Amino acid sequence: MTAVEWSKSHFEYGRKLVNSGLEGAHQGEEAFLQGEHLAPFLGYSARKALTPAAVGACLGAASSRPWNGDRSASRTIACALFGGLVGFAIGLGWAGRRLTASVVSSAMKNMEKTRDERWLEKNPIDYA
Repeated sequence: MTAVEWSKSHFEYGRKLVNSGLEGAHQGEEAFLQGEHLAPFLGYSARKALTPAAVGACLGAASSRPWNGDRSASRTIACALFGGLVGFAIGLGWAGRRLTASVVSSAMKNMEKTRDERWLEKNPIDYA
């Protein structure tokens, strides 16, 4: 096998693997949502993430207080916004963890199936 043939073979396999993972992710999303739309779930998750965002904003504002007595309003606002953003991201991730688990599990199953097919192509089993 030449280098060109080898690279084409591996490129095709990589493309099949990515496509099977994407297909599995879509199947996992459909299985989790059970025919419902994604937007209401994302809205629910965003509402659930507001509490961690508020806690993060308070912690960010509290952490911006300089110990030398120099109080800067812009620094306090920036730290509060950053803390709120981090809190919102964590809350959103936590609220959507079941959807993420379903998508990842289904994608991995499809990718394992593709890897098994590839292995059987390269290592045929002779039962005779």
